[in-house]
Amino acid sequence: MRSHLLSIAASALLLAAPLAAAEGGGASPFSGDVGNAIWTLVIFLLVVLFLGKFAWGPLLKGLQSREEFIRSSLETAKRDREAAEARLQEYEAKLAAARTEAAGIVEEARRAGETLRRRLQDEAQAESRQTVERARRDISLATETAKRELHDYAGELAVAIAERVLGREIDRADHERLVAESIEEISRSGN
Repeated sequence: MRSHLLSIAASALLLAAPLAAAEGGGASPFSGDVGNAIWTLVIFLLVVLFLGKFAWGPLLKGLQSREEFIRSSLETAKRDREAAEARLQEYEAKLAAARTEAAGIVEEARRAGETLRRRLQDEAQAESRQTVERARRDISLATETAKRELHDYAGELAVAIAERVLGREIDRADHERLVAESIEEISRSGN
């Protein structure tokens, strides 16, 4: 810090010397006076040496360090950009794979749903056929039962009519024969 103050004071003195000389003689440094020109040249050289030692060195050093910082920052930015691009490509590949996987899952779910729909439809049709078959059997059984009951009733009715017509009671053998004949006759007429 102290050397900087001394260098600033020396610079001010060297710069003020030509002005003091100009005031004393009343001539300007550009008036063609050789003494002034020599003093101007000496002061210029001293200023150049002084600036070279105390100002340009640190300035140049600062500029070089700044240049190195900028260069390293650019290299770091380039590496970071390349890494980011690589990660972006990796993420895009993962995203494409995820989309493909999602499409596969959706397709698999669609196929499973279609299979389930077909299976349920087949089961419903089979159950419907079984219900229809069961209903047909029930109807057939009910029809047969109704026919038997009707035949029995008709036989009993025929026996009752025959008793009235004959005026006597019919024994068991006659009763069964008349019932059988009546049933056979009703069956023939029903078909």
